[in-house]
Amino acid sequence: MCGIVGVLGREPVDEALVVEMRDRLVHRGPDAAGLWSSADLRVCLGFRRLAIIDPRPDADQPFLSEDGRFAIVLNGEIYNFRSLRSELETKGVQFRTRSDTEVLLEAYRAWGSGCLGRLSGMFAFAIWDREQGRLFCARDRAGEKPFHYALANGSFAPSLRVSVWVPQS
Repeated sequence: MCGIVGVLGREPVDEALVVEMRDRLVHRGPDAAGLWSSADLRVCLGFRRLAIIDPRPDADQPFLSEDGRFAIVLNGEIYNFRSLRSELETKGVQFRTRSDTEVLLEAYRAWGSGCLGRLSGMFAFAIWDREQGRLFCARDRAGEKPFHYALANGSFAPSLRVSVWVPQS
């Protein structure tokens, strides 16, 4: 188990609200807590961690791509992450961790939303793409890891069923 939360708003997000949301999930992730906000403060992602696959701190979430373009929070497990990792390594991807989170992020970078057809596991996740200004969210087919969200006052608040959501200008 882990816990993911976040808010995407038209105005700057109140980080304290996201921290409060995140910390209400301490029972889902007692090992670490993380928070990330975009430079314009319109996106804020929070995470409570139950460290299982790669318990080292460099695999903590929210996890950022090396170039800073992507930020991801993932609840669950990608069962076939090792085979996906091997496939991505043959394409030249270099990994910094042994985590399934980083593999999912790189799979999204390589295949976009098509990565979903390659995943085996139980998961709910959100990926912010700074360059595209887009939040991509998904959950496993069976809904084993639920994804709850709210639309309020022009903001999208995943407390983690939306596949792609793009804010209107």
